[in-house]
Amino acid sequence: MIKDLLKDKVAIVTGGTRGIGLAIVRKFLEQGATVVLCGSRAETADQAVKELKTENNDYQVSGIAPKLSDLADVEQVFAKVYQEYGHIDILVNNAGISARESIYEYQENDFDKIVDLNLKAVFVCSKAAIPYMKKQGEGCIINTSSMVSIYGQASGCGYPTTKFAVNGLTKSLARELGKDNIRVNAVAPGVTRTDMVANLPEDMVKRVSAGIPLGRVGEPEEVADVFLFLASDLASYVTGAVISVDGATQV
Repeated sequence: MIKDLLKDKVAIVTGGTRGIGLAIVRKFLEQGATVVLCGSRAETADQAVKELKTENNDYQVSGIAPKLSDLADVEQVFAKVYQEYGHIDILVNNAGISARESIYEYQENDFDKIVDLNLKAVFVCSKAAIPYMKKQGEGCIINTSSMVSIYGQASGCGYPTTKFAVNGLTKSLARELGKDNIRVNAVAPGVTRTDMVANLPEDMVKRVSAGIPLGRVGEPEEVADVFLFLASDLASYVTGAVISVDGATQV
């Protein structure tokens, strides 16, 4: 296995306290990166850092908890990261929330919340990180999309709507920032064994798996591997891509 793919790199990972986000953080740390993980609250960020340091006290990891949809707040926090480490090489926009409500029950404020975190935060965090990447002469942004950004879903229209938009933002920023040697890509996971899936009854997991040609749900580490590839020099000529990691799920 190739080691130290991210040696001496500094990465910021939003939504890095659990699930796919925590798997990404762990994978980056294993490959030599310094990682600043973002949590929704300082307590959750601190707990994730404590967990990771327990696994390996040599991990260079810290936690922050800015309001991701507030540009001034994010800029202030990212400036501190840059001041401490001297560079910001990788940004993973992973924070997000989902919804399953029917359009008949969907409330306007619920739609606003999902747009704020799933879409506006991607714009805000990217905008805050890009000046540092341009100054450095290189950078990498990876956004978490979803298989429903391709297929849609039968309820909870806010979630796929934001993920469709994330794909558009990804491709547009890739075109705009290519001249600055900043790569922008997205990963579109399918059904993955996060806490939510792990808590489902086994018969329900089997029914879900029946629609997946590989016959099983994905593991967070398998999704994190794709983030690692895109963050590394192995993907030096990959930009504007939305990579599906869904076992060829049949919808």
